[in-house]
Amino acid sequence: MLLEINNLYFSYSEDRPLFQNLNLKFDAGKIIALAGESGCGKSTLLSLIYGLLNWESGEIIFDGKKTFGPKANLVPGEPEMKYVAQNFDLMPYATVAENVGKFLSNINLAKKKETVNELLEVVGLTEFANILPKNLSGGQQQRVAIARALSVLPKLLVLDEPFSNLDFSRKIELRERLFKYVKQNNISLIISTHEIQDVLPWLDQMVVLQKGRLIQNDSPEEIFDNPYNEYVAKLFGEVNIFNETERRDFQLQRFSVYPGSVKISENGFEAEVIESRFAGSFYWNKVVAKNKEIVVYSDNKLAGTVYFNFK
Repeated sequence: MLLEINNLYFSYSEDRPLFQNLNLKFDAGKIIALAGESGCGKSTLLSLIYGLLNWESGEIIFDGKKTFGPKANLVPGEPEMKYVAQNFDLMPYATVAENVGKFLSNINLAKKKETVNELLEVVGLTEFANILPKNLSGGQQQRVAIARALSVLPKLLVLDEPFSNLDFSRKIELRERLFKYVKQNNISLIISTHEIQDVLPWLDQMVVLQKGRLIQNDSPEEIFDNPYNEYVAKLFGEVNIFNETERRDFQLQRFSVYPGSVKISENGFEAEVIESRFAGSFYWNKVVAKNKEIVVYSDNKLAGTVYFNFK
């Protein structure tokens, strides 16, 4: 067990506790996402794990040893844990390469240069090695900070919304290289995100928070197939929600159905198409069946009367 959180109690104010008796366990070598809407406690929990905040009671155990907040640690953090928050704390008058190599030994400069170049390739910034951080965009600065954190091969890397400042194409490039690198080097990764689609294909574990409460903690497949409530289902994107009466009307065992799980067919439930719009690799459609509006994805543009079934 790499990280344990036991009976954690934390509050920003006495009358409004955020975490009450929070319990979590994370195995080594896993990629784990903290998911939930803004304000659910993701960033706060990461700060607690890294030791940037003090908690009232409970314990956090990293690699078999209890961790402590700033009251006990003059220098925040643990030696084998690295944290990249949304403020990147780069050295402003050092180049990108110098920032990435900040924690690396100077005994073997050739090896240091090789490592820095490898990490710059991971984050897609090879051509910016000699640029100062102030001349980079926010997304580029964020990638420099990630490369610097990876340089020491920590046992645990903690990332707070690492893709929030990136455009779509850069996001795709970084996430694949980053997750491949941490897996190859057996680095555990805890990542916070409110856009779970950004990281879903690479996750081993998903933890869902809502206003400080642990709502669900399981594999991404299990949570996707069996969301605890409407809040969890909506984290995966657009979803159709059915009340009890509607579930009986459509003979459904579950309260939520994703648009991709509604299949247009030759027979089934009859529906009238209200809208059909091109959405890239599919068409986005809104249909009405049994007085219920349902979003459906299809391969072709729909019109008039159609029939559908639930997968």
